[in-house]
Amino acid sequence: MINSSKSVSLTSKTVQTGFSMNKNITLQDIAKALNISASTVSRALTDSYQIGAKTKKLVLDYAKQHHYVPNRMARGLKEGKSRSIGVLVCSIDNNFMAQMLDGIDQHCSERGYQIIIMQSKELYEQEKANVDLLYASGIDGLLISPSYQTVDFSHLTHLQELGVPVVLFDRLSKHIDTHKVAVDNFKGAYDATMHLINNGYKKIAHINWDTELSVATKRFEGYKQALEDSGIKLNNDWIKFIDTTNAETLTLQLDTALQELMDFRPSPKAIFTATDLISTKCLALLHKRGYSVPKDIALIGFSNTDLADVLNPSLSTVHQPSFEIGSLAAQQLLSLINGKDTNSFQTILLPTELQIRASSQPKN
Repeated sequence: MINSSKSVSLTSKTVQTGFSMNKNITLQDIAKALNISASTVSRALTDSYQIGAKTKKLVLDYAKQHHYVPNRMARGLKEGKSRSIGVLVCSIDNNFMAQMLDGIDQHCSERGYQIIIMQSKELYEQEKANVDLLYASGIDGLLISPSYQTVDFSHLTHLQELGVPVVLFDRLSKHIDTHKVAVDNFKGAYDATMHLINNGYKKIAHINWDTELSVATKRFEGYKQALEDSGIKLNNDWIKFIDTTNAETLTLQLDTALQELMDFRPSPKAIFTATDLISTKCLALLHKRGYSVPKDIALIGFSNTDLADVLNPSLSTVHQPSFEIGSLAAQQLLSLINGKDTNSFQTILLPTELQIRASSQPKN
């Protein structure tokens, strides 16, 4: 273990050396400036457990300040690694996913890893093909948010058998044993439904996506539990599962679901939606059909859209710590790549936050 006391005693004068921004500094330059060994600098930049937290911070801060760019090719040849991470997601066309990718990228780039992002477009066959391409490119590990269609995880367990670590993020499954990072979907859904109940709504519909992934099933369970705990009987006619494979299908099925809900007697007086895209699209389609929210029907849903405050009305949401999900997932994967935590896997569920706005307020 490196003694970090040396890093504490370094003064600002010690680290303010005059490197030109046009000159790429090296490990040796950083080591000389901070009066530590080049091997210590290297271990700190790769988040080695052998280096104390203070020394790591000192090295990372200095490297960032002086625009240090690691020579990945040289390091990869030396370590027998590509220093590249595969990141496979359903789609990158929404804020929530972009925020998670930002967390992944920041954590990886600070530790000298580059990320290769691919999209499954919610298709299982495309997901498998992408995994094959990433493996062929020599990735050191895979971060994956499985597709809507994925029920067979053998392509991922096979990757593990080949020695490539895999970490699931956002969308979890019991069919693969590995580190997993997401939010507490059950609690988020429970809290959203209880919010509607506490605001006087008893006839609450639920619109979810038709998948076996736990992100959907846990949100459905949270909705049901909130009703049961409040003595409200579950009405199966107010529950809709739709195909979210693509935007066109989602819009058509959601529009049909809303028509069926609003035409049904008795009709629901509030809706809890389970995904980012369903939540925002639901508000737009209700407007299109001439319904006033929340006067005619209240609405709350999972969503990380930056537009929630400026929508009309502003949209009540279950906010997820997306950046932290990505960052933690990357941290778990790098720990596997670097040979740590190989004997026990963790499932990390981060708390959600209710962000209450106009769309779920009590009727006047």
